[in-house]
Amino acid sequence: MADPQTAGPHAFVCGHPIAHSRSPLIHGHWLAVHQIPGSYERIDVAPLDFEPFLRGIAEAGFAGGNVTLPHKEAAFHLVGRRDTAAEMIGAVNTLWFEGATLCGGNTDAYGYAAHLDASAPHWRNGRTAVVLGAGGAARAIIHALQEAGYKDVRIVNRTLDRATELTLRFGGGTSAHGWQELPVLLASADLLVNTSALGMTGKPPLEIALEPLPDHAIVSDIVYAPLRTDLLAVAEARGLATVDGLGMLLHQAAPGFERWFGVRPAVTDALRSHVLADLGNGA
Repeated sequence: MADPQTAGPHAFVCGHPIAHSRSPLIHGHWLAVHQIPGSYERIDVAPLDFEPFLRGIAEAGFAGGNVTLPHKEAAFHLVGRRDTAAEMIGAVNTLWFEGATLCGGNTDAYGYAAHLDASAPHWRNGRTAVVLGAGGAARAIIHALQEAGYKDVRIVNRTLDRATELTLRFGGGTSAHGWQELPVLLASADLLVNTSALGMTGKPPLEIALEPLPDHAIVSDIVYAPLRTDLLAVAEARGLATVDGLGMLLHQAAPGFERWFGVRPAVTDALRSHVLADLGNGA
């Protein structure tokens, strides 16, 4: 339940586990910057408790909230209305009310595109992308790429069937490939994006040769712990433009904040430094 002693709108992030979430850092920073009396809190919700939790958030005093693993697909099925991005991606990460109707959206694709717009705006000139991984994050990235006009999206996954499933979801312009095809696929790519957990702290490394990439290619990694992944380090050594994963996390939070608190916040260097300090502490 939202703290009745705290004035203003109340929002949350729920997941299981949830202690690792940086969302309270982001929204807490914006609440302070805009001097908004409100709150944003972590709530650990086990899978069996998620539906009753969702049914009770209005009564508990919340204007809405964020949904993270493992609840994004469950939220997709439980909300009364979904935005276009959620429909395409098949998952909900942001909740809000329109009257009495609980609505769900997905801001991950927006967050990815907004971060690239800020960090490498020429990415929209590209038409061919190689996407590593075929999980939930890949769905958001593929949607962002198609919205930006990419006509050739090559999905690469060690389990080819999962990549094929995404081509059936996203249709024309997408293709499924095994890992062994990477050298040929990279040779004409404008953008390479890692959506897998490979290279993340505590996970196996992502080991691919970037020599085939054209000199104009952009290399993007949605992993943000570590911030400078091995993939980005190798790309930088080759002189390629790189985009880290932290900005996607920051930008995807902005639409929800605006819905709950009525102000469109900016992703600033101060916010980035605030979250980086926490990442450095391993919190």
